[in-house]
Amino acid sequence: MKYVTKLMINEYKINELNYDFMGFSLQKGDIYTFHHLIIPNRNNGPIIKENGSILCGKSSHPYLHLIESLDYDKFLAITSEMIDQNLKGKLDINNILTIYEILDSFEKEYSGRKTKKGKPLIKEEYTRRYILKR
Repeated sequence: MKYVTKLMINEYKINELNYDFMGFSLQKGDIYTFHHLIIPNRNNGPIIKENGSILCGKSSHPYLHLIESLDYDKFLAITSEMIDQNLKGKLDINNILTIYEILDSFEKEYSGRKTKKGKPLIKEEYTRRYILKR
């Protein structure tokens, strides 16, 4: 695990809270990963706190990239909430709940859709969230 990822996990108390920047918890065999917020990895975005969030490698991180590929506006809205948490220097329940509302909207729109291989587009692990809804 990269130094910045470990630093952010500690600074944002992610292990203690038991959820990431999108409100997801690690599942068995999962790890926390660094997600580039402002300058993407594909554009050689730096791995620095100001450009990142911590996400679960098997759920929230791939889910966010799926959303990016299908609904860029929702992706940007989620990203904005994570940037706000980064600026606050803490994970904020209000940001997490706003992210949940965006995810709920995405799931209503894309539920039942399948991948080219016939598997559900929205995997079950993408719908498991840590915090109870409002």
